[in-house]
Amino acid sequence: MPSLFDPLQLGAITAPNRIFMAPMTRARGTRDHVPTEIMVDYYRARADAGLILTEAVGISREGLGWPYATGLWTPEQIAGWRKITDAVHDAGGRIMVQLWHMGRAVHSSFLGGQPPVSASATTAPGHAHTYDGRQPYDEAAPLRLDEIPRILGDFHHSARNAIEAGFDGAQIHAANGYLIDQFLRDSANHRDDAYGGSIPNRLRLLREATVAVADAIGADRTGVRLSPNGETQGVRDSDPLPLFTAALEMLSGLGIGHVELREPPVHGSFGVGETAPLADQLRPHFNGPLLLNSDFDAAQAQAALDAGTGDAVTFGRPFISNPDFVHRVRDGTPLAPGDVATWFTQGSEGYTDYPAATVQAAG
Repeated sequence: MPSLFDPLQLGAITAPNRIFMAPMTRARGTRDHVPTEIMVDYYRARADAGLILTEAVGISREGLGWPYATGLWTPEQIAGWRKITDAVHDAGGRIMVQLWHMGRAVHSSFLGGQPPVSASATTAPGHAHTYDGRQPYDEAAPLRLDEIPRILGDFHHSARNAIEAGFDGAQIHAANGYLIDQFLRDSANHRDDAYGGSIPNRLRLLREATVAVADAIGADRTGVRLSPNGETQGVRDSDPLPLFTAALEMLSGLGIGHVELREPPVHGSFGVGETAPLADQLRPHFNGPLLLNSDFDAAQAQAALDAGTGDAVTFGRPFISNPDFVHRVRDGTPLAPGDVATWFTQGSEGYTDYPAATVQAAG
């Protein structure tokens, strides 16, 4: 069986190891959603990951509702991300962008007072992050059939922008209660048209968005993230196994480069699964590389590879406070703890000031 330090081919991308950096929102962009200089340092320092999957990046003004998150719809955003991808490549790394439409999780204050869009007229639970603090979510406006081509066009256009920005590929964020997940799972999709009801209908937007991205950059540079096993931001499914089995079979037929499954365990430390992870049951239904995510340590990750459940593991929080996480795993070096209070602040504290183990030892 492969080890975490063996290479892996993901379509057109050759990863030198199987310890990948998971997508993590860090809120270090500008109010115009342009990447900043400290983001160059942050991503460069983590280029030893087999593959970096960036923080979620908005495909359009309509689809982005997180303060100081970044986008890929303007020339300034493309130029800002180009500095980051150049730095990662110069350091020997690989980097894919995660393309994001938040759907009903966008607060109206980001949209000039207009409601967000979703599969149906539903409201996310809890409160949204806004520039004026936490505010209750708004009820979403259901996307009309004549509006869906606009969404698909935004996915296509942002994927092309990603290549212009120097990314090696793009992963579609279809997980965690955001727009595509709102169409996939029946708690948020109450439609009675071609995008609702049956599993094939609820898969339609995912399929069309994947085709749009693959047409723009190639299926071999396209990936998808899903979250099968639990509720996230009020989105869940009453019968997830047949839904996500059909999703993986559909994506396998499109020949994309990878699928990532975010599946927190039932007693997870960050997110809680309603069922045990479904990856072992879903694995036979996707022919390409399957990435696993959520609450893994290095030993558990290697065990998952040994069992054939997945082909690589994406790690999130360990990469925040351990820029040299790959080397620490290889050498058995203890991990540095992180500071949750600085996850979403705008400065370098808790972002670029975590030293590598070799720097700590020298100091």
